[in-house]
Amino acid sequence: MAATPGAVADELSALLGRLHRTLRRAARSDQPDEPLPAAQMEVLRVVHAQPGIGVKAVAAALGTAPNTVSTLVGDLTAGGYLDRSPDPGNRRAVRLTLTADAADLIDGYTDRRRRIAISAADQLDQADVDALAAALPALHRLLVLLGG
Repeated sequence: MAATPGAVADELSALLGRLHRTLRRAARSDQPDEPLPAAQMEVLRVVHAQPGIGVKAVAAALGTAPNTVSTLVGDLTAGGYLDRSPDPGNRRAVRLTLTADAADLIDGYTDRRRRIAISAADQLDQADVDALAAALPALHRLLVLLGG
């Protein structure tokens, strides 16, 4: 019996959310003195991936309201984690880049998440690893269709 798009979408939506939260929690418990809340770390991860991104684009990437991201950006800037520079094409907008301290923080966090995911994947049998690898192109296409 073939899977229906609705059933797959429901399961995938629930599973990916749990996977993301579980990885985030595991990475933070591996480094309990992490100086920033999870929401701020997520903003830094987006800026790390897209230096020069604007606040609205960060909000879109996170699926969060721009005013929420604006507050987080203000806190991160005041804390010395983000640099804000004027957008040359729009005087009211800013472009965001990480400070050196933030880049080091995100690199460590990313490395921890990667090590944790690899450790778990190493415990799967080869058929599961192959199934996950085979699903990646479809997941990338789904992400594009969702606007990500």
